[in-house]
Amino acid sequence: MPALPGLRRYLAVVAALGVLTACAVLLQAEGLATLLTGGGVSLFLVVAVIGRATLTWGHSVLSGRYAATVRAGLRRRLLDSRADRAGVVATQVTRGVDATDSYLTGYLPSLVVSVVVPAAVVVRLFTTDLVSALVVTATLPLIPVFAILVGKHTAARTARQWALLVRLGGHFLDVVRGLGTLRVFGRASAQAATVRAMASAHADATLKTLRVAFLSSLVLELVATLSVALVAVPIGFRLLSGGLDARTGLLVLVLAPEAYLPLRAAGAKFHAAAEGLTALREALAVPVVSTLAGAFTRRRGAPSLTLERVSVVYDSVPALSDVDLHVPAGSHVALVGPSGSGKSTLLAVLLGFVPPSSGRVLVDGADLRTLSPADWLAEVAWVPQRPTLFGGSLEANIALGAEVDVPAAARAAALDPVAAGLPAGLSTQVGELGEVLSAGQRQRVGLARALARTSAGLVLLDEPTARLDTRTEAAVLSATRRLLPDRTAVLVAHRPALVSLADRVVELRDGRVRVEVPA
Repeated sequence: MPALPGLRRYLAVVAALGVLTACAVLLQAEGLATLLTGGGVSLFLVVAVIGRATLTWGHSVLSGRYAATVRAGLRRRLLDSRADRAGVVATQVTRGVDATDSYLTGYLPSLVVSVVVPAAVVVRLFTTDLVSALVVTATLPLIPVFAILVGKHTAARTARQWALLVRLGGHFLDVVRGLGTLRVFGRASAQAATVRAMASAHADATLKTLRVAFLSSLVLELVATLSVALVAVPIGFRLLSGGLDARTGLLVLVLAPEAYLPLRAAGAKFHAAAEGLTALREALAVPVVSTLAGAFTRRRGAPSLTLERVSVVYDSVPALSDVDLHVPAGSHVALVGPSGSGKSTLLAVLLGFVPPSSGRVLVDGADLRTLSPADWLAEVAWVPQRPTLFGGSLEANIALGAEVDVPAAARAAALDPVAAGLPAGLSTQVGELGEVLSAGQRQRVGLARALARTSAGLVLLDEPTARLDTRTEAAVLSATRRLLPDRTAVLVAHRPALVSLADRVVELRDGRVRVEVPA
């Protein structure tokens, strides 16, 4: 069973409700036996019916609240994870997390009740009719035995089904995000065929899993029905022969199905919960970036940065290897080198997004891992290669929830002519991923965000002029010059114009510092 926060307390409460449910079942059986033998409606029956309905409602409320808490925690965990495939994370955050509901609210409470209620019913049968109690005791284990045998087969199929779904979701999102590039190189049709093949494989796996689920449900229902019949048929003969009084016979006939009912319910819900359990285990297995809560508070302003033998390894492949680099406060360093040499990874390390596999990063002499992540990021103005825009106004995309001078930042980033040409200026809705803006205009939005953070002492630029025409590049460079004075800056650059803004140039090759020269 996966380790979840508050799981023991939740199971303890569910077990307590299960005990109360067992008491309600026994009282209801006594009341029904009395009513059917002409004794009238007893207080036991009324209390049992109302109590059982209340306990069922309590089960649903408790399990629903706990499941909502777990889902929120899992989503935070997945979004904070180090998973590098956005499509995989998207599938886990949406379909995967929602699938855990059937396990937490259905199967898990039923499993607890299936332990408590049958035990209480068997004990009561032993005090009522020994023969019936022995029959129930002998046949009751058949249901979990068959459930375990079928469950092992189902678990393997469900794991394969979930793996195919994660692959499909991840690949589909990656294809959609790169659709423009695929169309340019004529690979869109080939990727569409790949997505169709993956969807077909997932559909086949789903049908096979459902086939096993339906067949196993038939087996469990058949075993439970035959077991109840083994109790009911002898009771009928004994009633006809006078060897058993009517009230005892009716009490046994009412109690016997109650012994099998929780096990049947748990078996029926197992298949619906199998996918959720698989998704839950994968979500809990996702590595999360561990950051130490920093007690150290650094001074405000331009920081000095020192990388001491910093290495980063992704899936046994080194991205950075023993990098030593010192960036004095207020200096500007340009990182150059071929694609894949580790430049963007180095920026991710400075941001704190990627912890070094070995070595350390010092900020004003303090280890970056001892700083509060929120306080550190508040000191950083970062412009990535492709600034991410969100559905909302252009103004909101620049401010990102902070109280900043958006018009001044837009002017500094040469974005005001763009805003002037939009229907509602800075209030124009730009749409998801900024569809109404060109690549250069989106880049200027990223610069405007950085310019708006006037208190940030560190500037990190990841090829801000890549994929821009000469005119747009000149506007972006002009805005960048306004951004750099009195700040420490690390610039990832491919073009000479951006390199000219730096004090010195550091060349990276294969994750190592090869050359370091003045600009």
